[in-house]
Amino acid sequence: MPVDIIALGPLTNLALLLENPPALGELVVLCGASPWISEQMARHPVLLDELLDRASLYTAPDKARLHDELRQQVARLAPDDLEAQMEALRYFKASHVLRVAASELVGRLPLMQVSDNLTWIAEVILEQVLAVAWADLSNKYGEPRRDSTGYGFAIFGYGKLGGIELGYGSDLDLVFLHDSAGSEQKTAGAKPVDNNVFLTRLGQRIIHMLETFTAAGVLYEVDMRLRPSGNSGLLVSSLDAFADYQRSEAWTWEHQALVRARVVAGDADLAARFAKVREQVLAAGREPVTVRDEVRAMRERMRAELGSRGGGGFHLKQDPGGIVDIEFMVQYLVLRWCREHPELLRWTDTIRLLETLAASALLEAADAEALIEAYQQYRAVAHRLTLAEASSVIGDDKLKPERRMVTALWKRVMQS
Repeated sequence: MPVDIIALGPLTNLALLLENPPALGELVVLCGASPWISEQMARHPVLLDELLDRASLYTAPDKARLHDELRQQVARLAPDDLEAQMEALRYFKASHVLRVAASELVGRLPLMQVSDNLTWIAEVILEQVLAVAWADLSNKYGEPRRDSTGYGFAIFGYGKLGGIELGYGSDLDLVFLHDSAGSEQKTAGAKPVDNNVFLTRLGQRIIHMLETFTAAGVLYEVDMRLRPSGNSGLLVSSLDAFADYQRSEAWTWEHQALVRARVVAGDADLAARFAKVREQVLAAGREPVTVRDEVRAMRERMRAELGSRGGGGFHLKQDPGGIVDIEFMVQYLVLRWCREHPELLRWTDTIRLLETLAASALLEAADAEALIEAYQQYRAVAHRLTLAEASSVIGDDKLKPERRMVTALWKRVMQS
């Protein structure tokens, strides 16, 4: 595709390109391969700096290096300069997602590592957002008084974030929990507020930092609908209230979501307690036929509302034989068997859960391998479509063997 250099920024950027033919060459190649990258470059002209170092451009760092790099970038900023912190986070995300996309396009990162890297970027950003928001509110109100150390607050990832399966355009499914308890539930500052007020404002500040539109765009869109009672529930719940809700009020689809839930930032002690609650809730006794019927009913509802509706194509995610069929099968099998097979509670990602189901003889090894291959194929195509800024509805003649296999397994597992 032709590259509109003028759209990429002021004269300084044009000079940079003219003085660095290799960088210009990288720009043409990447933008020609991906309209999504072209749009990112147009939105963030500062990303042209990334083209000057080819080795860095095509290397996606691990989580430890991401953490160190972000720490170095924000160290020079005033902790109370929220605007500067937000801009630094947006550049950090844009530059590292560019590296992941470039590495995938040239074949240096396989699918699983692409999702790992995109998930690590989000986790490192969430850790920093929490630290900045906590410091800002603590300066105003003092820290909440607690009977233990640490934040007493954690961010939990669901969906693609929880399943370590983020894509380039993924939003973040989040739940905020706290364990504030003790004899005095107020902050320790000159202008104290109730701990619950502090923690609610902390959650609001985190969302503000992630979703506020600046010159550099937003960090992430956030979806909080998986918190207890959904949009009508509290923004920040106590762990005890969360546990009570999951045990007595949650629907089966909420337990399906819990299969993919894990801590992504915050208090380690609270994370450990959450893990125990998750295990207890998921391993509670269930009537197999009932849970299967409820999972199947939810899937049929989603197909009707979100699928291609017979429009002459195949929706990679929502149509029969697609991504969600695989995910729902796995979630049903985890809910069905994790009481007798606690090893199923170790992982939150679909592929390792399929491997565990096969290792535990709960799914034929050949079936698990076929589902893994189809799942990887679907997600790889989804990534390419995102980078091409194309629809997730593909031609009806595409991926037919995979679709037939997934549909057949769905009937055998979910309708027999």
